[in-house]
Amino acid sequence: MCEDWGVQVLDVRADPPGAVLAAAMAVRAGDCVVLPTDTVYGIGADALCPAAVARLLEAKRRGADMPPPVLIADTQLLDVLADDLSQAARVLADEFWPGALTLVVKARPALGMDTVAVRIPDNETARALLRATGPLAVSSANVSGRPPATDAAAASEQLGEAVAVYLDDGPTPGETPSTIVDATDDRLRILRQGAIPAEAISRFAVADG
Repeated sequence: MCEDWGVQVLDVRADPPGAVLAAAMAVRAGDCVVLPTDTVYGIGADALCPAAVARLLEAKRRGADMPPPVLIADTQLLDVLADDLSQAARVLADEFWPGALTLVVKARPALGMDTVAVRIPDNETARALLRATGPLAVSSANVSGRPPATDAAAASEQLGEAVAVYLDDGPTPGETPSTIVDATDDRLRILRQGAIPAEAISRFAVADG
């Protein structure tokens, strides 16, 4: 059972360590938090806690058949989540992380899924939180079918009390999400066009899909 934190909206710019600590405590309690990223605001929960991830999907009104991507703080954690990581995935991670690239890779059996989508955001607040919590399941901070939130107020208007802590770090760059690339083997495929253009990825012999 989660502790009853009430809803906190915290200005990261006023007290970065305090805001991140409050969000990390909420994550450890099994609650959802909203955090800024380098694309749009995200709703996050402990990636290794199925109940917390289910709570995230419920907040978004999204089915369990669409598991959220996982954000990590550094590339070393990619090997913790991924099994039989392709050389192409390593090359793309070195080239574009931190940044708006999500890699779909083979998941380790302990995760209970065939693949996992992983990214390192180019946002210091997000990475500070990830260093405090470990991997977070993160999806755009909006109700499914509605526009993604580019500020904390828009996220709060949509998600309300389903989120324990909102980290307000000002507006994000825009509504363009990350580019998603299937890197489960060395034949790369773009699954979603996003902030990183296909032309930039095409240098790595991507086959569009």
